[in-house]
Amino acid sequence: MEKTYQPSAIEQKWYQTWEAKGYFKPSGTGEPYCIMIPPPNVTGSLHMGHGFQESIIDALIRFQRMNGKNTLWQVGTDHAGIATQMVVERLLTQEENCTRHDLGREKFIERVWQWKEHSGGTITKQLRRLGASPDWSRERFTMDDGFYQAVQEVFVRLYEDGLIYRGNRLVNWDPKLHTAISDLEVENREENGHLWHFNYPLSDGSGHLTVATTRPETMLGDSAVAVHPEDERYRHLIGQNVKLPLTDREIPIIADDYVDKEFGTGCVKITPAHDFNDYEVGQRHALELINIFDENAHINANAPDAYRGMERFAARKKVVEDIQALGLLEKIEPHKLKVPRGDRSGVVIEPYLTNQWYVKTATLAEKAISEVENGNIQFVPSQYENMYFAWMRDIQDWCISRQLWWGHRIPAWYDNEGNIYVARNEDEVRQKFSLADDLELKQDEDVLDTWFSSGLWTFGTLGWPEQTDELNTFHPSSVLVTGFDIIFFWVARMIMLTLYFRKEVPFHTVYVHGLVRDKHGNKMSKSKGNVIDPIDLIDGIDIDTLVKKRTTGLMRPQDAPDIEAVTREDYPEGFAPYGTDALRYTYYSLASTGRDINFDVGRIEGFRNFCNKLWNASNYVLMNCQNKDCGTSDSDPIALSLADRWIISRLQQTNAAVIEGINSYRFDLASQALYDFIWKDYCDWYIELSKPILNDSDSTEETLRGTRRTLIRVLESTLRLAHPLMPFITEELWQRVKTPAGAAGETIMLADYPLPEAKLIDANAEAELDWLKDVITGLRNIRGEMNISPGKKLECLLSNGSEVDKTRFENNQQYLVKLANLDSADWLTDREDAPLCATALVGSLEILVPMAGLIDKDAELGRLNKEIQKKEKDKERVEAKLNNEKFTAKAPAEVVQKEKDKLSELSQALDKLKEQQEKIKTL
Repeated sequence: MEKTYQPSAIEQKWYQTWEAKGYFKPSGTGEPYCIMIPPPNVTGSLHMGHGFQESIIDALIRFQRMNGKNTLWQVGTDHAGIATQMVVERLLTQEENCTRHDLGREKFIERVWQWKEHSGGTITKQLRRLGASPDWSRERFTMDDGFYQAVQEVFVRLYEDGLIYRGNRLVNWDPKLHTAISDLEVENREENGHLWHFNYPLSDGSGHLTVATTRPETMLGDSAVAVHPEDERYRHLIGQNVKLPLTDREIPIIADDYVDKEFGTGCVKITPAHDFNDYEVGQRHALELINIFDENAHINANAPDAYRGMERFAARKKVVEDIQALGLLEKIEPHKLKVPRGDRSGVVIEPYLTNQWYVKTATLAEKAISEVENGNIQFVPSQYENMYFAWMRDIQDWCISRQLWWGHRIPAWYDNEGNIYVARNEDEVRQKFSLADDLELKQDEDVLDTWFSSGLWTFGTLGWPEQTDELNTFHPSSVLVTGFDIIFFWVARMIMLTLYFRKEVPFHTVYVHGLVRDKHGNKMSKSKGNVIDPIDLIDGIDIDTLVKKRTTGLMRPQDAPDIEAVTREDYPEGFAPYGTDALRYTYYSLASTGRDINFDVGRIEGFRNFCNKLWNASNYVLMNCQNKDCGTSDSDPIALSLADRWIISRLQQTNAAVIEGINSYRFDLASQALYDFIWKDYCDWYIELSKPILNDSDSTEETLRGTRRTLIRVLESTLRLAHPLMPFITEELWQRVKTPAGAAGETIMLADYPLPEAKLIDANAEAELDWLKDVITGLRNIRGEMNISPGKKLECLLSNGSEVDKTRFENNQQYLVKLANLDSADWLTDREDAPLCATALVGSLEILVPMAGLIDKDAELGRLNKEIQKKEKDKERVEAKLNNEKFTAKAPAEVVQKEKDKLSELSQALDKLKEQQEKIKTL
């Protein structure tokens, strides 16, 4: 074996082997277990959130596969309407200097398919690098032929059942992309703006009402001024009118509980066609809906002549100027506000009144709520059920149409009189509605929201509307792994649609994970320049290349210098090649249910060392077990040492802890239990405890055989235990370990997962070895405190112990002498006979180390004194910084906390040094 673990040397080799041999496919036997991948966008590349999510899914699938389940991880990608259309449009502009309109719809769609075939597989290649083990032979795409049929079927049946309709309502409108978008595609950014206060004259000339707005241009579409019904200042005006400035219209003063009478003047302008809250007020009071924008967010013909055709922000400026000229501008105040911007276009989104297709959701939601209430679907952690219920109980009809070319075109046709015909295709329309062959029909130009098609994911991928074997075997699926941000947009809609068409739930459990943030707790985004590419962590990347990646293609190029400075400060050398297993293990260590993750690259360094620790331990085991008698036949006589019985017992408890952690979705607890066992129990203690036996010429064949068998079998079992979390290194090592361990099989992937055996738990062995560890640790602490070289042999005296202590001492002198590097170890019957000693305690047992000749007392006191002085100066410097109000007021909270932590560490170190100083003075 290589001296150090080189992940690049094995990862690709093993993945290609697994995939080529079909190990990822369902076995066809055992209880079905199915997970559906949340389909990533076909335009996408792997980000940290994907990496975290798919690592969790893969751990579950590998775990259940090894437990004999008939596992299916259904993989696929989403056609991602807006994102994909934008990518291809950008390429057309860059490469051919033309637009989609120059090509026409049919040719443009052909180009998108061509792009998808050549460039759309990036993320699936990256998933392979992560070690993901889905059944690639069943890969689906939300616009493949089978899925297309499922989408058409669902639309037609919902329409026929009266659950889809066309209506004129407010939507989030992107004036750049010219389409409605979902709430998830809107980023509400805090920006500096203004609050304009306008006076609206009362129609009877008796005064005015003052309203405040952040969007002055929308006043051209006002339909009312609202006040609170209990506001004494305005109660007498309710039912009267005001003159709407800059227009020839009068609008009513209405009373509505929506108004907060304590905010501002207590008067609110109501623009039902351009504000979602105002729309609801308008519906309650039957107000006129006056749309003043066209699809470009330019002022349309419903506004006065002076503003028609103006871009919205130019119109804003003119409206303010004209109001001021009329003497109706009360004041302008600076104001921070949340501005809705399209996450892809970057432009301000407008609430816009337009004809769209909608799904009636109220009746669908009732059943979906019931299935969670009765426990047929469970959320983990359970508090996300409250979020789900809050959304579902206040659900609005779902806008499912988008003004795009790429996507599932809506299966509706119109004749020249505007009649609507819905069917699966035009031939079916003519047959279904008995239409003449020469009647001109035109298909709806819009496509369906991508959330509509992905809402069918659990059953559409398994062959529905056909009743396939896969559908009958794997549906409902077992668990859905997803982020909390799409519980409503995707999870709830899957539940509603699946219940309606399959009369069963889509999954039994929803495991909700948190977001992956940077180490400072900030959301990762390209605009902030803090995105980490998982592949860079796997393969490594130098700092200059990392800076270039983060500063190329920014929406605000002026941010590049700041992004470069932060990147160079955070990662001065870039990223080392940590390998996939170290990255995956880092994810698991942070995966406490539902909490956001602050990803610190420092942690992955630790788990890279963990992989190396396992590699080196395996190397030691193979050197001592390969081609030697390991008692592979259970009939071979063996003798188990205390250490053997202890590690076998600890393995059973670790097995149970890891299984419990995975079953309860506490990957942090599972990975910690496994880490502690491998690093501390097996490597730090058991391997060291095996050396005195293996290197002792007096050891019997039975004892040697017992230790070798324990070494190799515990390692082999541990590799199987760890495989779902770190697949590559465990496969590589298992292939080397399996033969001397007496195991068989082509791959660890299909080996049995180890189960705890209660009969192998040995409480007495654990108690005795814990005692031995405590004594050895006590001796090591004395070395550290007294600055005694680890290579210098010590004398050890034990005193004031119980009979149990004495028996344990007598049984374990061999271990004690070797592991603590002792010249001698003796039981002292009379404490008074002890020379001047350094002391450690294990319960009442005293561990004594005679100091004569071990240290130069004066030199050691001098060394400690210098160290104390240095620490005190460091402490004074940190205290001065924290006492500086300018620093604590202006520095980021995490920087201040870092200094506080440093102060605490210095205080603890000083206490320890002074305690050590006092001990040496007494010698």
